[in-house]
Amino acid sequence: MSAGKKNARSRAAGTTQRVLVCSGGRYESQANAQIRESIMDGWAECFGEENVIAVHISGAAASIARLQPTIVFAIGSYLPESTYFGEVCREAKKIGATTVFWATEDPYEQDANYRITDDFDAIFSCDRWGHNFYQRERVYHLPLAASRKLHYAPIETEFEKTIDVLFCGVAFTSRKDIVRNLMPTLRNLNIKIIGPGWGEFGIGFSDARIEKAQLIELYRRSKLVLNLGRSLHFENKRFMIAPSTPGPRTFEAAAAGAFQIFHEDTYELRRYFTAEEIPTFSNKIDFDNLVARYIDNTPLCIEMARRAQARTMNEHTYGHRIRDAIEVLKREGLMEG
Repeated sequence: MSAGKKNARSRAAGTTQRVLVCSGGRYESQANAQIRESIMDGWAECFGEENVIAVHISGAAASIARLQPTIVFAIGSYLPESTYFGEVCREAKKIGATTVFWATEDPYEQDANYRITDDFDAIFSCDRWGHNFYQRERVYHLPLAASRKLHYAPIETEFEKTIDVLFCGVAFTSRKDIVRNLMPTLRNLNIKIIGPGWGEFGIGFSDARIEKAQLIELYRRSKLVLNLGRSLHFENKRFMIAPSTPGPRTFEAAAAGAFQIFHEDTYELRRYFTAEEIPTFSNKIDFDNLVARYIDNTPLCIEMARRAQARTMNEHTYGHRIRDAIEVLKREGLMEG
């Protein structure tokens, strides 16, 4: 009996699923490595840690025959030309495994999606608007999320809030423009804006890179945490797709107990959080109103943070996302029910 028929029969017999998670392009960032670990935790919630294994994309094809997964789940970026997803899918099909790709960098690389469109049984995109631009069937929206293990932190009310406004992230052009617009207000506050490219702004700004443990500590000591989208598009010139779905930091910060104020270009945040969990602003007047309402009302900020954290843990962890993906795969006949 061929390996493919054997695997198909084991799935039909209800054998536990075995998931091979593969990622790790040549230039994978630390943030993407953390997302990979978080996604593995989501699969482990569903099928147990012993049935989930991660391999680097460069060794994935060779690992498939040996590990005999029932699902090959590729994640991350499809941009690097040196990442051969086609080879991985060919080996997976030989043993009857279902192949899935979760594009966690959409829509910033959308012009390069031809590298995966013909290979996988199903594709999930982290961006609601961007998922419409794949020229194939079986493409679904699946937002990123937070990890129970990596991102959750209890909200501790005894911490003194010594930082008025915190932002941590790379100084992309769009973020710089927003911050420049807010500067008349920010100059009168105790701010900490951290990340590559911010140092040139002066006092309160730093080019430092922050580790996760440091970031959680900063959240605890901050009254307001700015949430600003990114604008670095690598391959997104054909349709100029505007990002719509909130990025993973929104869910991660909420899980860590931060009180966020979200700069919005779209209204999609409201699919995930209410105005009583994460308030929004789109201009300086809105921002000033939020500062006036919340900056000296720590109990209200903590109450809002608790609501956002509860929402995240109840609806927006990687366990929730993987269960959503499994439901789609079952509905499409790509996984046994």
